[in-house]
Amino acid sequence: MAEPGPYAAENLKSDEKGRFFDDYCNWQRIPEFESVIRDSPAAEVAADLMQSQTVQLFHDHVLVKEPGTSKPTPWHSDGPYYFVEGQQTVSFWSPLDPVTDASLRCVAGSHKWPKPVLPTRWLAETAFYPNEDDYMPVPDPDAEGMEICEYPMEAGDAVAFNYHVLHGARGNETTSRRRAFSLRLLGDDARYTERPGPTSPPFPGHGMVQGQKLRTDWFPILRTRDAKIS
Repeated sequence: MAEPGPYAAENLKSDEKGRFFDDYCNWQRIPEFESVIRDSPAAEVAADLMQSQTVQLFHDHVLVKEPGTSKPTPWHSDGPYYFVEGQQTVSFWSPLDPVTDASLRCVAGSHKWPKPVLPTRWLAETAFYPNEDDYMPVPDPDAEGMEICEYPMEAGDAVAFNYHVLHGARGNETTSRRRAFSLRLLGDDARYTERPGPTSPPFPGHGMVQGQKLRTDWFPILRTRDAKIS
């Protein structure tokens, strides 16, 4: 947080309490991030969950809610923000502090909905792309009685979920900070897809075209079968 990357953001409006910081795509400049990505069991677990022969890195993401932060993480699905399509995708969300009320909340079965959920800007609360009809409106899972999965978690626990699972988190009204590290990985069927506007993360100058596997010099292969790739 003292030396943020170019994509760091503060997600609070002026009338909201606390501090909600997030940043992503830092694994190449923070050795501890790269060590977790390459040397932890995450890629092996991802291969099993995705039933994939390969595991490819997409990006890392850090989210911090300081004590007394009122803002919830808005309900959203990651997939529509990305320039990736495919069923074999997995996000890991891992707290670095014990969490109860500020834990991740996932809507069961939402990755199978017939339409993706509309991606929105968290501060402006506006649509991310112009083609809103291609998406379903962001629901209110609590008001609509949806099945929400959430768990008290200890530091180092992890929740794994598909890119199209609707998820969010409450504000952090406790006296302790809530730090979370997310890791987004891809499997065999993941391909680049064009979106009708800039994606998040944007990865400018990537040079990829519709239907192409993501370039491995930017998005390294972490596992092929059970063997580690250097």
